Amino acid sequence: MTGVPASAAGGPSGARRAKGPASGGLTPASGRALARDARDRAPGGSGGGKARRDASGPEDVRAAAASSTPSSSPSSSEDTGIAGTTEAQGSTRAPRGGKIAAAAVDQASVWNIANLLTMLRLLLVPAFVMLMLADGGYDPAWRSLAWAAFAIAMITDLFDGHLARTYNLVTDFGKIADPIADKAIMGAALICLSALGDLPWWVTGVILGRELGITLLRFLVIRYGVIPASRGGKLKTLTQGVAVGMYVLALTGWLATLRWWVMAAAVVLTVVTGLDYVKQAIVLRRQGIAERKAALEEKEE
Repeated sequence: MTGVPASAAGGPSGARRAKGPASGGLTPASGRALARDARDRAPGGSGGGKARRDASGPEDVRAAAASSTPSSSPSSSEDTGIAGTTEAQGSTRAPRGGKIAAAAVDQASVWNIANLLTMLRLLLVPAFVMLMLADGGYDPAWRSLAWAAFAIAMITDLFDGHLARTYNLVTDFGKIADPIADKAIMGAALICLSALGDLPWWVTGVILGRELGITLLRFLVIRYGVIPASRGGKLKTLTQGVAVGMYVLALTGWLATLRWWVMAAAVVLTVVTGLDYVKQAIVLRRQGIAERKAALEEKEE
């Protein structure tokens, strides 16, 4: 026996402790840590986690920040320019749409209440003639219906012009159709009455001649000015309407005598107002010619 302790001599427990450090001093936990560290340090491969995270650090962040800023990219400015151009085009199209809408409104304004009343008066003319001449033209029932049509036409004549002026419904169609409707219904009634022998033809000739003559005179002097409607002319129209209406009805007795006097008053007013219009037309023409001469003299000076 040499006296060496069992532990120093390499007993069982000492042999186990000596065997551990001799294999490199690695434990399972330290081996896994070394393997993880090796993967982190590797430049490529499937295990380059840390290297990959480091490589995609500041540069990728800056690139992501740059791409997320819309004002710094050329495409965003182009989109802004396109949007601005689109808005500008939209703003330029608005007036065009407004003109189209205005044109549509103007076109639709022809169908206003004043023009509709004028159209009704025009349609009543043939209806009045048929009713007036029905059954030989002497049936009191048909004459009453004809009077109703004539009365409606005369009443609408009072309203359509007032509505057009009050509510700004004056149109070119109304300016042309309104006087035509007035002359048409009055002329149809006078001609029918004369054809039936109820009214002398000379009365019809005087009234219609005056109406057509004054209308033609207005067109001849319109370049110098407009002849305004007088109170006498309005009274003439009212008297004519009442007189013709009384003749359309089959009246007898004192009413038949009364209508003769009313028609006589209408004829007198027709002649007097006609002469007054002729006088106004002559004065208006002279004034227009004098003003033109004065304007020419000023230009020559």
